[in-house]
Amino acid sequence: MATIQRITPSFWFDKQAEEAAKYYTSIFPNSSLGRISRYGKEGFEIHQMPAGTVLTIDFTLDGQKFSALNGGPLFKFNESISFIVSCKDQQELDYYWDRLKEGGDEKSQQCGWLKDKFGVSWQVIPAILPQLMDDPSRSGRVMTALLKMKKLDIKQLQEA
Repeated sequence: MATIQRITPSFWFDKQAEEAAKYYTSIFPNSSLGRISRYGKEGFEIHQMPAGTVLTIDFTLDGQKFSALNGGPLFKFNESISFIVSCKDQQELDYYWDRLKEGGDEKSQQCGWLKDKFGVSWQVIPAILPQLMDDPSRSGRVMTALLKMKKLDIKQLQEA
């Protein structure tokens, strides 16, 4: 019997759901596009989306299922919700940082956080960061170093 993923994060886009899903699946391994549903003629007076426009698209990023909706401009992304990308080494961290920040908001980059070209917030961190932060003998120094960085530098965090 297949395992059911009980909770699926869902993105609300104006009209970029399919573009975003294709972009994200091009970045992460073990990723794919899934089911796509489209708006019909019904309800046009409310949703204002032409028939055939993508309504929802399901996709998988590194084995995690997501959904995206083209719901119009009513809601916008903000930093109160973000996705954390844990990286095994600096090369992996550099890859995800560079790919996710392409076309994003340069002003919103600090402490490993960035806002991508769709307005979604991501924090790209080394997998060892929680361990460094939990060490009472160095957590203050690690935090001081972290606060000075945009893209995180694992070596500097380890040396803090």
